[in-house]
Amino acid sequence: MTDETILRLAARGDGVTESGRHVPKTAPGDIVSADGVVTPGPHHQVPPCRHFPECGGCQLQHVDDAAFADFLMDRVASALAAQGITGVDIRPPHISPPNSRRRASLRAESRGKTVLLGFNAEKSHKIIDIRECHILRPELFALIAPIRTLIGKLLGPRGSGGVRLTLCDQGVDVLLENVTADSLAATEALAAFAETHRLARLALDDGYGPQTRWEPEPVTVTLGGVAVPLPHGAFLQATEEGEAALVAAMREAVGPAQIVADLFAGLGTFALSLPGRTYAAEGARDAALSLKAAANRAQRQIFVDHRDLFRRPLDEKELNRFEALVLDPPRAGAKEQIALIARSAAPRIAYVSCNPSTFARDAKMLMDGGYRLDWIQPVGQFRWSTHVELAAAFSRERA
Repeated sequence: MTDETILRLAARGDGVTESGRHVPKTAPGDIVSADGVVTPGPHHQVPPCRHFPECGGCQLQHVDDAAFADFLMDRVASALAAQGITGVDIRPPHISPPNSRRRASLRAESRGKTVLLGFNAEKSHKIIDIRECHILRPELFALIAPIRTLIGKLLGPRGSGGVRLTLCDQGVDVLLENVTADSLAATEALAAFAETHRLARLALDDGYGPQTRWEPEPVTVTLGGVAVPLPHGAFLQATEEGEAALVAAMREAVGPAQIVADLFAGLGTFALSLPGRTYAAEGARDAALSLKAAANRAQRQIFVDHRDLFRRPLDEKELNRFEALVLDPPRAGAKEQIALIARSAAPRIAYVSCNPSTFARDAKMLMDGGYRLDWIQPVGQFRWSTHVELAAAFSRERA
């Protein structure tokens, strides 16, 4: 076996040589010798974090931004090719900067006097006790050490739980999972912690749902210039920069349309950024109620429908009322709804996806129904990870 060059990165981040050999933790341009020794190439960089590659929060800290951008584009192109779709305009990706992640889900475990708090190791339940992090917003990381001390007291000498952190308008929203605080001392410790660190909200979930223990004023997140009540555990785009890129792409895809349907609307990330009249369908009750309250308060022309689009998708007659459709489904895609959209006369579609594979499946259905895939904008909100998001524009002429 002779020396080989890494040509590209595979879906899970491994480097791939000319012969198809997969080599972990390599970058395009690296040279791999016959005995496995790697000579770094022009796109191989020194990982900035001491926890890489053990921590599962990042998989690609060893590649530079140019190689990471190519990886994002390749992931999208490969997913499309698997469906027989080629020749699509895939734009240069938008990549969120370091230390921009505004939400995180961490694991915690107490082992006697030792408390671990961090992300799981990749493909493992082992917790990496993070002492630095190059993806979290500074406001979130500043709470890691204090929460480690607090949760250690609540979990006892042997216990495990979770910590969800979200940066909202009022500060940091903290949700502690699998944790109880029934004693007076524990209750006072929680209040003191929340006040000392000026938390926006502190809640506990002991298995029966989140219970708010501290919230000086109602917690909100601003979307489209509107303050929206933030339910516990509600979905929020990972970074403000990524959200802005997706909203800009969505608005371009929608174009001049004034009557729009936002399907899988969530808290209104896109609905609140649309001009004209908007129908917003959302299956999660709390999210739908938050969007409705915010839209009414801001006097936006948004009709919110609490509707499960997997069980009750909009039919062709309903879809044909709109000048454009916006979709942002979960990772499973929107197969049931897409089948009906493909038969509709809606002239424009803006599709936001967090899974290139299910997006490509849905795109094939739309194209078979007569839609044209105009362009795709990849978005790398989860910097240094293999997670890829995108926004895409489809169009058709009215019959």
